[in-house]
Amino acid sequence: MRAVLDTNVLISSVISTGVPHDIVVAGFNGAYQIIVSVPTLQEFRETLLKYPDRFQMDPDEVQQEVETIRYFAEFVDPEVDIAAVEDDPDDDTFLEAAVAGNVEYLVSGDQHLLDLDSFRGVDIVEPRTFYEDLEL
Repeated sequence: MRAVLDTNVLISSVISTGVPHDIVVAGFNGAYQIIVSVPTLQEFRETLLKYPDRFQMDPDEVQQEVETIRYFAEFVDPEVDIAAVEDDPDDDTFLEAAVAGNVEYLVSGDQHLLDLDSFRGVDIVEPRTFYEDLEL
């Protein structure tokens, strides 16, 4: 199984325990393959750096988290621009990575993406739904 994790899932996995954390750890342990693109990983990094007081992380800690994801994830290079999320075009980068990575799931807490339900054969689901679908 292959999945793209939205920035909100990755950040939640870093700052607290719970379902998003368990999802990322399951990916690290080989229960499924985490798929990222340079833009999706860059958004993760930039968001953590943008709010140091909120996330309680200095630049070195942020870089360590990015490197950990980079180590365990498979990178894809989207070749097709997608414009499917009118209300938040930045979310299109996750759809681009999902399509390029031929994934089954895009895991997100973002309502703009969740409202799509699916896109080109990719199920867009909340973290709990994805976690329940994992065969752990």
